[in-house]
Amino acid sequence: MTRVKKGVGALKARRNILRKVKGFRHGRSTKERQASEAIAHAGASAFAHRRDKKGDFREMWNVKISYAAKELGTSYSKLMGGLKKKGILLDRKILATLALENPETFKKIVAMVK
Repeated sequence: MTRVKKGVGALKARRNILRKVKGFRHGRSTKERQASEAIAHAGASAFAHRRDKKGDFREMWNVKISYAAKELGTSYSKLMGGLKKKGILLDRKILATLALENPETFKKIVAMVK
C-alpha cells in the first residue's frame, strides 16, 4: 500500500478551523486545539440561544400586550383568557403589533372580550 502523507489535508483542516475563530481572543484564535474547543462551545451556545430567542420574543410581546391592555382597563391574563373563551385565534405577535400600530383595532378586540 502506498504511503499517504496528510500535509495538504491537515493544512486545509487547520485553515478552516482558524478561519472560523477569527476575532476570538488570545490563543483561541491562533492555536488549533484551543480553536477547535472554542468552535464546539460556540456551537453549543448558538444552538441553545436560538431556542432562547423564541422565549425572549414571546416575553417582549407579553409585556407590550399587557401594557396596552392596562391602558384599556383590563389585565393581560383576563384579556388572554377572554380571547381563548371567545375562540379568537390571534397569537401574541399579532396582538403586540396591533397594540402598537393599530390601537383602534386593539381597542375593538378588547371590547369584544369584555
